[in-house]
Amino acid sequence: MVTRSDEDRIAVVTLDSPANRNALSRRMVAELTDHLDGLAADDSLHGVLLRSSHRVFCAGADLTEAATVDMTESARGIVALQRRVAALPVPVVVRLDGPVRAGGLGLVAAADLVVCRDDVSFALTEVRLGLAAAIISIPLRHRVTGRSLSDWSLTGRTFPAHEAAASGLVSRVADEAGMDTAVAAVLDDLRAGARQGLVAAKRLLATDLLASFDRDGEEMARLSGELFGSPLAQERMAAALRR
Repeated sequence: MVTRSDEDRIAVVTLDSPANRNALSRRMVAELTDHLDGLAADDSLHGVLLRSSHRVFCAGADLTEAATVDMTESARGIVALQRRVAALPVPVVVRLDGPVRAGGLGLVAAADLVVCRDDVSFALTEVRLGLAAAIISIPLRHRVTGRSLSDWSLTGRTFPAHEAAASGLVSRVADEAGMDTAVAAVLDDLRAGARQGLVAAKRLLATDLLASFDRDGEEMARLSGELFGSPLAQERMAAALRR
């Protein structure tokens, strides 16, 4: 579900599970976690590019697992995954060529830089299923303005790339024709930096976010598990899967 290739000191990590739109299944989380652990030990890198092999970046939690696995434990795995992104020694750049929903926004928010196509849409859909954006609220609170996060979390509405950029979730927006150039420019800037400087700068920038993961991660995982296990959420998730 996850592959890695290297391009001149940049590791390209690709989410490749089109059957479930890169949903954060236990297998997806485990494979991505393993890759991040390997990247953390690779002192040749100046950066990581995280992208999807297909149109959708990430559909959020895998609802097909929600009735059969311990969702508190699954939530702990996603908290740890987000923390690994934030703690990686070198910058993580996310390339968004397609929609991001619910838990997928946590990966985006945990990253350092985000290049987004101008027609990409986002939504925190949890509230419509009787859930809340609990575990992903940790990185989102560090990236996004409070008013925007309240709007998105409470309404569950779809919002566009330019709004994501204005609110701090996205770093740069480009049209379809300009995406390759925009991403290449960011990666070339990382290559131009000295690794020592990149590592030191990222460590400084990530300090508060990592502290939030350590302080709030377990509480948010338990809340997430309780909500996923509630009769209302189970009913609404089952209905969503039937559509």
